[in-house]
Amino acid sequence: MAKITYIQTDGTSTIVDVKDGDSVMRGAKLNGVPGIVAECGGGASCGTCHVYVDKDNTRPLSTMHAVEDELLYCTASPRLDNSRLSCQIPVSDDVDGLVVHVPEKQI
Repeated sequence: MAKITYIQTDGTSTIVDVKDGDSVMRGAKLNGVPGIVAECGGGASCGTCHVYVDKDNTRPLSTMHAVEDELLYCTASPRLDNSRLSCQIPVSDDVDGLVVHVPEKQI
């Protein structure tokens, strides 16, 4: 289990325990974190689970696949260098302490 911190645009943060094997998106949805819409349920087909990985992150994240890369060009909030789809970040002990910032809007 890993602790993942979700920071909203107003600075409020929610820290949740996410089971190994779940995604950062699933952890948000199961714990009622606002701002993660996840319309497609984690299928990497909508881009509504967009997050900004904290710039100080040192945890190893999964490699971005071409589908995720393409969807990030269609997100409601601007794509930045640290943009990821939270459904494409698997949770394991390696990402314990990961901090992500929820964009202003998803749709």
